[in-house]
Amino acid sequence: MSDGFWKLKPLPHTAVTFDDVFWAPRLKTNREATIPHVLKMIRESGRLDNFRKAAGKTQGEFRGLLFDDSDVYKWAEGAAYSLATHPDPKLEAELDEVIEAIAGAQQPDGYLNSYYTLREPPSNRWTHLRGMHELYCAGHLFEAAVAHFRATGKRNLLDVACRFADCIDAIFGPGKRRGAPGHEEIELALVKLYHATGEARYLRLAQFFIDIRGTEPNVFLAEITNPDEKFDVSVVQAHKPVRQQAEVAGHSVRAMYLYSGMADIYAETGDTSLLDALEKLWTNMTAKRMYVTGGLGSTARYEGFTSDYDLPNEAYAETCAAIGSVLWNHRMLGLTAQSRFADVLETALYNNVLSGVGLDGTSFFYENPLRRRDGKQRVPWYTCACCPSNLVRLLASLGSYVCSQSPSNLWLHLYAGCTIKATLNGAPVVLAVKTDYPWDGNVEIKMGLQSAAEFALHLRLPGWSTRRSIAVNGAPAEFAEQDGYACINRQWADGDAIALSFEMEPLRIEANPHIEADFGKVAIRRGPLVYCLEQADNPHDLFTITLPVNSELKHTFKKDVLGGVVLIEALAEVPDYSDWEGRLYRAATERGARPAKIAAVPYCCWANRGPGEMLVWINDSE
Repeated sequence: MSDGFWKLKPLPHTAVTFDDVFWAPRLKTNREATIPHVLKMIRESGRLDNFRKAAGKTQGEFRGLLFDDSDVYKWAEGAAYSLATHPDPKLEAELDEVIEAIAGAQQPDGYLNSYYTLREPPSNRWTHLRGMHELYCAGHLFEAAVAHFRATGKRNLLDVACRFADCIDAIFGPGKRRGAPGHEEIELALVKLYHATGEARYLRLAQFFIDIRGTEPNVFLAEITNPDEKFDVSVVQAHKPVRQQAEVAGHSVRAMYLYSGMADIYAETGDTSLLDALEKLWTNMTAKRMYVTGGLGSTARYEGFTSDYDLPNEAYAETCAAIGSVLWNHRMLGLTAQSRFADVLETALYNNVLSGVGLDGTSFFYENPLRRRDGKQRVPWYTCACCPSNLVRLLASLGSYVCSQSPSNLWLHLYAGCTIKATLNGAPVVLAVKTDYPWDGNVEIKMGLQSAAEFALHLRLPGWSTRRSIAVNGAPAEFAEQDGYACINRQWADGDAIALSFEMEPLRIEANPHIEADFGKVAIRRGPLVYCLEQADNPHDLFTITLPVNSELKHTFKKDVLGGVVLIEALAEVPDYSDWEGRLYRAATERGARPAKIAAVPYCCWANRGPGEMLVWINDSE
């Protein structure tokens, strides 16, 4: 099986061992707190028991939402990734227990969905694809099965997945039933299953689901039997054939999974019409429909995109959508070797994704607004708990996003203190990376080789960085800049040292003037991190604060704040409202203002110190 049309192939997450001040503690929290907590909530919420009930092992009715099986599958995927890097007999036994429950619920024909088995007659299967998530849940099962197989070598969950995939393939496809998932996900999962098994039918089925989407007759409108029922097919990205879509639309999580699947199919087939569409969609999203935090989806009505520049600060910005953006941008990076995709991946990861989980690892945000007035805090679980289980699997597999290789070269995308092990031209290569990124812009890389070797090391030059330097063995490095990477092609020796330095001064960020919500305001960014004001540091009405254009932004690492963060402080202004008591309106007068010290913290760390207001976009004065 060839590598298809990928320019870069990511190293497996097992090739990267984190030992830094930023990611290593968070990944430890994911292993030791988040994974056990999510399993506990899966059990307490009845999600695991639903499988046992469907298997006839226990009695009772289905509990929860119709797509809750997917949360169990995502947890299983994350647990498998964790076991691959940190063997844990207790976790492995728990995962075996979960897999046993899943396998027991599989029906004789291979079908597997606890909601339908417990609530619906077999004749109702596949009759409401736009809303019932059967294919979506199947996709997450397939991803979990592949992760478990690769981590343990066991086929028990993979065999379950293959039987279900065969069941689906017997129903859908050319010459069979026209249908597609209302919630995309199975497309990218089928490609993973194809790679794990070599079964080409799974690849063809993934391509069928993508090719049929938005074509006439529309498969989702065909399901409607009530002539008075209306359904906006753009919510499920089915308003046009995928190759004709040029604007990101509808439910943002579904969109990210669809675009990821399209990228996977392009990688297998070389169908440039898919890549052309993806380029247009990406440009529309990043230039007109994405928050400064990398968040996606401005409306809660259908959890998705609206129109160009409609980005209110009371954002929806679902955690799962940012995770989906990481998945899609990682694929676009692999297809093009262009750092602009890594820039968006990094922004989403460090800001909107990490905002979704508290520093304790057991509290979560579903939505990630840029303005919060009500002081709402993270909660330990949701009725619709797609985000916690999604965070588990992304963080457990984080190593796979750090470094890639082309046939004879290495590409470093994300900077973190870690050890990277790769094989180039049959010989082992070890990169020992030391850095306090994102708190510091200095990165040191030491080359580990058994013998001298010639290859190119491509180092990402982040889009936020305008001043940087690169040295090899203490001397300025000769490099070619290519698509946002510094390419150092030379004969490397064991012990060679590369030093990178990115200036990390805080920056004032302004929004496109068409974004009404941010007009006359600025946000603060330092390196990959977007900052926000919290009431815990600023005893003022946050929306009244004005940041003068000439006010110096000072940054200092504070080890006693939020577990250790770089704090940004400045002298701002707040108006004098002392004479407003008892009045709602008055004739406009010249208002006085008084100086006030303000402090901003990384957006990814907000809401970890109790209730309070939060604000990303600050009033600007010129």
